Amino acid sequence: MNFAEFAASRKSVRGFTKQPVTQETVDKIINAAKWAPSSYNTQTWKIHAVTGEVLDKIREGNTKNTLEGKPYVRDFPYKEDYEGIHRQRQIDVAIQLFDVMGIAREDKEKRMDWMMRGFRQFDAPVSLVLTYDKALEPAGITQFGLGSLAYGIVLAAWDLGLGCVINGQGIMQSDIVHKYANIPDDEAIMICIALGYPDPDFPANDVRSTRADNEEFVTYHGF
Repeated sequence: MNFAEFAASRKSVRGFTKQPVTQETVDKIINAAKWAPSSYNTQTWKIHAVTGEVLDKIREGNTKNTLEGKPYVRDFPYKEDYEGIHRQRQIDVAIQLFDVMGIAREDKEKRMDWMMRGFRQFDAPVSLVLTYDKALEPAGITQFGLGSLAYGIVLAAWDLGLGCVINGQGIMQSDIVHKYANIPDDEAIMICIALGYPDPDFPANDVRSTRADNEEFVTYHGF
């Protein structure tokens, strides 16, 4: 399989088996992903790999705070609500997911349960929490580097037969993640990645999002 085929074969995985992911496997994934592009080779990223009791405490804290209505806590400014075509694409994939999961529009209980899966890191056995030093702020280039690393992680995991979903909800109560993962206050949490072995019987794992045609977002100059 060439790279174009491999990249197109990857999809977000939102349902995982109970099979543990070993530290050795996580290390293999990170060893491959760390070759992602880095501005001036600064490698301004850190990863906190979380599993077991620590991850369970994060799930519990995220769930408790969210159900109690605690406002979201993030370590950097973030646009919570998309608009226009970006919002429409978000809706389109949600429709796909709700359809295969049998979640009706009016079924508030199932919709809430689906949302809470995100705060539980989709019950994955491992969560990779990506951070950077706050001393690097304003951190646009640093965040760009972490995005490159994240893409490397999901591809490297896919290559080894594991699945991922980049999970913004899992760090929307960042104080909880800081507390239980023992992440220093001088590190900003950017994102987490739920990681594990895909459950072949979980309907949402059959969903593949679409991508816009190049003509919609590419402008050629001088060709």
